[in-house]
Amino acid sequence: MSTIHKKPTVAIIGATGIVGTTFLSLFEERSFEYSNLHLVASSRSVGRCLTVNERDYQVCDLADFNFTGVDIAFFAAGTPISREWVSKAVEQGALVIDNTNAFRMHPDTPLVVPQVNHHLLGERPKSGIIANPNCSTIPLVRLLQPIEQNYRVKRVIVSTYQSASGRGVTGIDELKNGSLQIIKTPLEPPEAKRFPVALAFNLIPSIDVLLDNHFTLEEQKMLQESRKILNRPDLDVSATCVRVPVINCHSEAVYFECDRDLDRNNIVELLHHAPEVTVYDDEATQGYPTPRTINNPDYIHVGRIRIDPNNPKAGWFWLVSDNLRIGAALNAIQIAEEMIQRQVI
Repeated sequence: MSTIHKKPTVAIIGATGIVGTTFLSLFEERSFEYSNLHLVASSRSVGRCLTVNERDYQVCDLADFNFTGVDIAFFAAGTPISREWVSKAVEQGALVIDNTNAFRMHPDTPLVVPQVNHHLLGERPKSGIIANPNCSTIPLVRLLQPIEQNYRVKRVIVSTYQSASGRGVTGIDELKNGSLQIIKTPLEPPEAKRFPVALAFNLIPSIDVLLDNHFTLEEQKMLQESRKILNRPDLDVSATCVRVPVINCHSEAVYFECDRDLDRNNIVELLHHAPEVTVYDDEATQGYPTPRTINNPDYIHVGRIRIDPNNPKAGWFWLVSDNLRIGAALNAIQIAEEMIQRQVI
């Protein structure tokens, strides 16, 4: 006998933003079922009409929105909004799945990647909040997990190559407009509003605020979040996060050291069996993943898998993933799907 799952009432806070609209696309693609849907945003977007599953929805003002009766509230409107409004949503009965940095390291708030630590989704958390990790942390821990289980990872050094979409629609527009301006008038520097300096035809080796230890907050997130998700408080993770002139998809070059010698064929096999991962094993015939060429945005794409010739306990891989889907909306939806399946919601 099949189990009949309750269809939840869902609210998306930040529904008109780049992650919010990705939620709506994924609802349609995945046939995510809900009994009612509320699209919520700031006063600037009130009255806008968005179509989901051939039905039109008007955007509500967050300042006036009542969360009573909402089962799941997806927050995707930025850290300041989450810090101000999540507590109200929880007090009024909603389970919050938060896509910001506001609560990730709170001890009572699970930080969840369903393919890694779904066991945390068996009950409603005390805080009423489940945190979605950083967009670069999610693909990293998903690929480290099978290696960790079989070899125990000691150290990770990762360089990220993060796209303009991480700064929203305005970040994409600034990259496009700046690129056109440089082509037309190369001696006139383009404007930089969403990035510290102009991103067009450039690389920016600093994302988020600079900390006292000379790492950035983005780099610290990758350390702290990886430790929490993998339940490895001793894991050594060092990151360099770079913004690159790519519209969408983040890439990462990952070096990892383990407790024992690595077998490349075994590493490839482990990654082949990881859920929702495409492995490019033979570079001569398959090439390698790039932001422009990956064919399934809901999978992590990994290639350049190799063992360090100077250290048999260390290896490298290169990954590409869609930061708006895998790194944000898709992970949050998969959290909700798992909890609905378990009848926690």
